[in-house]
Amino acid sequence: MMRFQRKVAIVTGGNSGIGKEVAARFIAEGGSVVINGRDAAKAELVAKDIDPSGERVAVHVGDVTLPATGDAMVKTALARFGRLDVLFNNAGVFGPKSFLDITEAEFDRFLDINLKGKFFVAQAAAKAMKALGRGGVIVQTGSMWASQAIGATPSSAYSAAKAGVHALVKNLAIELAPFNIRVNAIAPAVIETPVYGTFLTPEQVEVVLPTFNALHPLGRNGQPADAAEALLFLASDQAQWITGVILPVDGGVMAGRQ
Repeated sequence: MMRFQRKVAIVTGGNSGIGKEVAARFIAEGGSVVINGRDAAKAELVAKDIDPSGERVAVHVGDVTLPATGDAMVKTALARFGRLDVLFNNAGVFGPKSFLDITEAEFDRFLDINLKGKFFVAQAAAKAMKALGRGGVIVQTGSMWASQAIGATPSSAYSAAKAGVHALVKNLAIELAPFNIRVNAIAPAVIETPVYGTFLTPEQVEVVLPTFNALHPLGRNGQPADAAEALLFLASDQAQWITGVILPVDGGVMAGRQ
């Protein structure tokens, strides 16, 4: 199925995990992508990996917490591919820490990357989509933690930022509907991505991640492909009458308990 023939997407946090997976699948279905990350060497490696020809991938290195980065990514998409159809607003950081121990700097980091970054990149993309007059889609990566706290992973600042992302989805869906720009999000539970390696050693990841399988009624943690498939569905014309929705992609966690 080639759902994204000649379509162009920006993928923030496209260097690894869910972002890399969604970028690769978007290209496989006929589209072109601009991937964003903060590590230039890593971004170039990912670009070569997902499109060895280099014809349908561009790299924009930059920090999403700076509003100018969103504008520059949009310019890259337009200059290189001539249009912008989809924004996968995926960049984020996660790290459990007790509410009583979180510093102001840590709080600011969670809000800047997970919420402010998504806000201004979405604004830049929406301005371009409105100007191009073809409509478009913005898909945010939210979080199950915005809806439910898990004692084993204290994450108050992260969860507050992601709850902001969920609220943003509904507001943008209403404001941008007149321009035929749809805005949705996924709310994943535990997805096995490199984010866990940012606060655990490789040995700890190997021991800790399997302990979360049982959190999910379906009996396993999610994989990047699980999240990417849901993001791609929301970005596709199959979902053309869906906007303002937070789609749980959580193995059944929000449904209840076994």
